[in-house]
Amino acid sequence: MTTDPRMAKAPWRTLRRRGPRPSPRAATLWATVYTGFGLVCALNGTPLFHSSGILGPSASGWAVTTTGTLTALTCAAVSRHGPRPALRALLWAWCGLAACAAFSLLMDVIMLMSGQSVESWAATAHRALAAAGALLLAATARSARPPSGVTAPPSPSAAPRPTQLAAWAGTVSFLPYAVMKQVWAFGGTFAGMSGSEMRAISERNGASGLWLTLESWGLDGTMLLAALGVFLLWGLVRPWGQVFPRRTPFLRGRPVPRWLPLSPALLGAATLAPYGVLGLGYLALATLDVVTMRSGDFHSPDDALLVGWIGLAAFAGYGCALIVATRSYWSRTRRTGPPHGCETTSGAQQ
Repeated sequence: MTTDPRMAKAPWRTLRRRGPRPSPRAATLWATVYTGFGLVCALNGTPLFHSSGILGPSASGWAVTTTGTLTALTCAAVSRHGPRPALRALLWAWCGLAACAAFSLLMDVIMLMSGQSVESWAATAHRALAAAGALLLAATARSARPPSGVTAPPSPSAAPRPTQLAAWAGTVSFLPYAVMKQVWAFGGTFAGMSGSEMRAISERNGASGLWLTLESWGLDGTMLLAALGVFLLWGLVRPWGQVFPRRTPFLRGRPVPRWLPLSPALLGAATLAPYGVLGLGYLALATLDVVTMRSGDFHSPDDALLVGWIGLAAFAGYGCALIVATRSYWSRTRRTGPPHGCETTSGAQQ
């Protein structure tokens, strides 16, 4: 019998049976909380979506209440009748609605990290609750399958070449954005706006003292966040995203928990890609004079259009690359059957 070197070192880490699967009861509990949250907002007339949307303040709360109730009933049915195909399909449907409701949560997080206030705390709480529900419902839907027995953690591997090229494209798409931001951070002028004017806008929007201090030092906070995003992107396509590198104190050589990169990657992909792509579509219509482009904080609509093209192209390019990289990481880190030539633990004992 051939022996896997990993199994010789720590068989209990290499081959083990799947642990307890996510219980539909946890998803039912979340759906109950989600229903109560929507009911409170409906009774108080608190809007949970953009005020310019089709749904009014109370109607948005009733929509959340209805969705949460139907989701709770679906999860309860899964607990009672088991993982039937129709119930799994409903779980994925509610998961998709929750993911749509969580849209722009990442933008709220970025605003809070920059020291600014969000437009509506209730809407932000709704997006965070919906994001948690989307992950929980997806885990419940995936766990609603018969167990596959003994599994083995995959060896660290790099993503295929096309996926790495996509990561390069997502990285390069940030370069014009980085140049624009650093020009303002160094006090220069771009698109008719000087660095001092941009800092004044940041102060007016309630940026924190730390954020303003970084700008005074020539460091733009959004560029630091972009650097973290690029780090995440390459962690999804390189082997060091699956095992902590040797330079990592206390953790070197240990496997990276799968949820650690996938959680921000899924949130970023679900937010930045549609935000950037749809935004580019709007800018294309504005360039063709089909819709009116507002100047906002800029001196003219043309200046706002230029900055919009640079910023949204970065978000769209990075978001699409993140989708490709996340899909690759998901498939490369999925547990597989026992290595060829190895028997299960119970089989070896017999």
